Amino acid sequence: MVCKAAMGIKALEKLKCPSSVAAAARSSLKLWMLRATTTVLLWTCVVQFTAVGNSWTWGPRVLKGWPSCRTAREAAAVTTTRLAMPEPVVEKAPLPPKRIYRNNGYLMVSCNGGLNQMRAAICDMVVIARSLNVTLIVPELDKTSFWNDPSEFQDIFDVEHLITSLRDEVRILRELPPRIKLRVGLGKFHSMPPISWSDISYYHKQVLHLNKTDARLANNGLPLEIQRLHCRVNYSALKFTSQIEELGRRVIRMLRQNGPFLVLHLRYEMDMLAFSGCTQGCTPKETEELTRMRYAYPWWKEKVINSFVKRKDGLCPLTPEEVALVLKALDIDKSMQIYIAAGEIYGGKRRMASLTSAYPNVVRKETLLEPSDLMFFQNHSSQMAALDYLVSLESDIFVPTYDGNMAKVVEGHRRYMGFKKTILLDRKLIVELVDQYTSGSLRWDEFASLIKAVHSNRMGSAATRPAIPDRPKEEDYFYANPQECLQDPNMLQTL
Repeated sequence: MVCKAAMGIKALEKLKCPSSVAAAARSSLKLWMLRATTTVLLWTCVVQFTAVGNSWTWGPRVLKGWPSCRTAREAAAVTTTRLAMPEPVVEKAPLPPKRIYRNNGYLMVSCNGGLNQMRAAICDMVVIARSLNVTLIVPELDKTSFWNDPSEFQDIFDVEHLITSLRDEVRILRELPPRIKLRVGLGKFHSMPPISWSDISYYHKQVLHLNKTDARLANNGLPLEIQRLHCRVNYSALKFTSQIEELGRRVIRMLRQNGPFLVLHLRYEMDMLAFSGCTQGCTPKETEELTRMRYAYPWWKEKVINSFVKRKDGLCPLTPEEVALVLKALDIDKSMQIYIAAGEIYGGKRRMASLTSAYPNVVRKETLLEPSDLMFFQNHSSQMAALDYLVSLESDIFVPTYDGNMAKVVEGHRRYMGFKKTILLDRKLIVELVDQYTSGSLRWDEFASLIKAVHSNRMGSAATRPAIPDRPKEEDYFYANPQECLQDPNMLQTL
């Protein structure tokens, strides 16, 4: 049947073809069912999201504005809780603009020594690359030292952070471009060990590979912008990997839960004693073992060493027994946690007995953490040293027993952090006083009074770094006292 189309609109609304009416009814029913099903599905999703939203941190933000079944009191309580514990907002710092300059070549660097010797050298190499307008290749780390550490640069330091945070000063690449790598493979590059403690002007010549870095820049006489770049690299750009940082923070939290703590950088490991020739308190068998070890390493050039004379000159690391006396004389509380930042102490429990008797709360990373926590750090001495470095920075008191690279670099970093208390021990005077006390020629109160008096001005406070013309190696070390980068101590006291 054909419906006529000549009717008016009102007539059409009242009168329709029967077949069309039936078809329209069926269509309307299908549409209604589809809408009803969709509505049910949507509300099911809303309910599910709401349930998930109550347990997932992102839920409330995703569902913001949806109706809630909570009472007004419950909603107010949730709001109050959120206000009391705001979610941390992590904003990425904007990258500095790239420095535009004409590249004069590529600087490859092979670092040598332990972690902190290499750390200082890396800072110097960045400064040298900046001064020469060359591209620095991420340094190679020493794998031939006594510790035989297989760690690569990226196993210890955050490479991406180093590259991006310094891009306004120097271009740093993970590796040489292929065409340059080909030239290196053919031996077409200049390699040299630099002369120790040289001024920056020494490096103004074409250099591609510095095959050693145990030859630092001079401490003094450098432009202010160079010294401040040193500090920027050391205290900002050179970050440890996230794994090391996270484990370091965990150790610090564990220590903080039990109150203040002192970090004792007790350099009384076997290699240190063999290298220095210091055998105070060792048995004849141990002395023989240390001597054999010294002769076994050809790069330890000093072989015949008089331990007695060297100790009297203050050139030996303090023994655990001497340290125990000094801490007591300085009135360090018996309950203070003593964190040992060092490797295995030579002589073990026998040599540590005096210290652990005077200070029962002696701990180390191996006693605070589970073996599984340190599993990936075993046989990687630089990564273990990095953990100790982080804990040393955050300690209430830092006490190094020998003025090696870690002691100096940590001392400078703690000055930079606001002149945190660092007790710089006068070893020459200490051994003299210890010998007088143990021989009975000096009473305890006299010994303690003299120890306090000597160290009253050796707490890591602000001090001028003197220059010794033509003898830079004998000067105070820049990384122990980076005075050009330090805030005014008077200003710090008013904050």
